[in-house]
Amino acid sequence: MNIVCLDMEGVLVPEIWIAFAEASGIPELRRTTRDEPDYDKLMAWRLGILKEHGLGLREIQETIATIDPLPGARQFLDELRTLTQVIILSDTFEEFARPLMKKLGWPTIFCNALEVAPSGEITGYKMRCQQSKLTTVKALQSIGYETIASGDSYNDLGMIQASKAGFLFKSTEKIKADHPELPAYEEFDDLLRAIKQAL
Repeated sequence: MNIVCLDMEGVLVPEIWIAFAEASGIPELRRTTRDEPDYDKLMAWRLGILKEHGLGLREIQETIATIDPLPGARQFLDELRTLTQVIILSDTFEEFARPLMKKLGWPTIFCNALEVAPSGEITGYKMRCQQSKLTTVKALQSIGYETIASGDSYNDLGMIQASKAGFLFKSTEKIKADHPELPAYEEFDDLLRAIKQAL
């Protein structure tokens, strides 16, 4: 029994924080898990910048409403879901993901939650569990699934390496160079073909 675990941002949809950096005119917010492996450090830094500029959940959600999935992502997911079970494992937040899941045909997503003040200020966040992607893959394996995983960032490496098959997708040149043992793809058709061979 197989289950495919996919990252969301950078794989199925554009990076939310990069889109918000452009919309808000704050280039510092372009930093993502492709650049910073320590997620807690990255989020603390992001929340500090939001507070400094008086920006909150509403402004980010307004940007998210304008984001569409990457070209071909919906078709890729639709075809993949005819072959096997699929879960999106993301370090994003429920408050960010919902409109994007609608555009992707409501796939299953496991992600985190924000702590938001009545004013709309994002005051913190609640992670589902430590190393959520790797922990989830191991939990799925413990109940009899063989996992196949794909992602683009540092925080995807654990689940990719722990799976029976794992692939980098639309990753950075640095991550690809650091992990030449991981097959790397740029197009959905190629990734789909690789997953089919692993099933």
